[in-house]
Amino acid sequence: MNAAILTIGQEILIGQIVDTNSAWIASQLNLIGINVSRIASIPDVESDIIHTLKQLTEKFDLVITTGGLGPTSDDITKLSFCKFFGCKLVTHHESLTQIEHLFKSRGLPLTDLNIQQALVPECCEPLLNRQGTAPGMWFKHNDCIVVSLPGVPFEMIGLMQEFVLPRLSQLNVTQVIIHKTLHTFGLPESFLAERLAEWERGLPKGISLAYLPSPVSIRLRLTSIGDNRGQVEESIDDQVERLKAVIPEYLFGYNENDTMASVVGDMLRKTNATLSVAESCTGGMVSQLITSMPGSSDYFNGSVVAYANRVKKEVLGVDKNLIEKYGAVSQEVVEAMALGVKRAMHSDYAIATSGVAGPGGGTLQKPVGTLWIAISSPTLTMSKLFKLGGDRERIILRGAVTALNMLRLRMVEENVKSF
Repeated sequence: MNAAILTIGQEILIGQIVDTNSAWIASQLNLIGINVSRIASIPDVESDIIHTLKQLTEKFDLVITTGGLGPTSDDITKLSFCKFFGCKLVTHHESLTQIEHLFKSRGLPLTDLNIQQALVPECCEPLLNRQGTAPGMWFKHNDCIVVSLPGVPFEMIGLMQEFVLPRLSQLNVTQVIIHKTLHTFGLPESFLAERLAEWERGLPKGISLAYLPSPVSIRLRLTSIGDNRGQVEESIDDQVERLKAVIPEYLFGYNENDTMASVVGDMLRKTNATLSVAESCTGGMVSQLITSMPGSSDYFNGSVVAYANRVKKEVLGVDKNLIEKYGAVSQEVVEAMALGVKRAMHSDYAIATSGVAGPGGGTLQKPVGTLWIAISSPTLTMSKLFKLGGDRERIILRGAVTALNMLRLRMVEENVKSF
């Protein structure tokens, strides 16, 4: 079954809101074996709605639309659907009762515009919206199913979960689509593609690879399509194992929602280890990433943002002679910061950062983007110099993720059997 998703509303086309609905719908349809081949956005214009519906219903087995079901004058989806399907608006009494109850429970007056929300095309099967006032609508047009849903995300999700997905799952959908997302860090996209070229050429029929870069990592999405779920899963799992052997040091996550912070947090928790952080140029970003993970108090002792040299000396115990001789952005100072915060907070591991985030402050010897990162573990203290590109915000974020990745690699070396 091939599907198209159509968003209706000028607010998307002018960039006033971001279309998150289509991404969510597409992901859910894929889980039940329905392939989404097109996503389109059009304004609240009757001729555009009718023309696009005609095109999509002729080409696709399923069309899901969102938006244009509100009570205001620019919400014309229902009237446009009536013209396309050749029917009139009628009152859906179950929806009207729901609307009346909703307004009464909130102590709000019920207006004519609110009552009109219960009007639906006579030729549709209404879907009761328990989260709002606009019912969903299910149409059958020749060999195509058309589903119209409100644009409010939580209302759309409620209708999809209660009515649309269960019904679509019962249809004769024999195709199985499985996505596997892997997370990499440390190789630019072109270098990564070069490393994976031979492995990619060996992918069996039915499995495809996509590169999904972001400012701090590159996701690799493997998609496997077939008729037998067990065989599809086995095939994609086999390719993941092969990939691990090609770039083991650059792979850090194997689930869609993995982040560097979540992976490092799981490693610390698994080994009953604790972490503390001393940050200069990253300004607390490392700590923010760590504490964004639920349950991080299990392993995170705390941090010091030692922006000023005085704080490095007085709080972290960095020898002033090191700062005077080597400068704050140096191997000697960043290692002393890591040792100082580990000692002060009695942690097993420590991270320290010191660098030049810009836009000013750079020199010929230490240009903007220069970053020293130190890791202190139970067995040693080590540091590494990085040269990062981009603006201040990107340097700080990438520096923080790089620091977490250094800790991850150190923990892998020290706890190979655990991971």
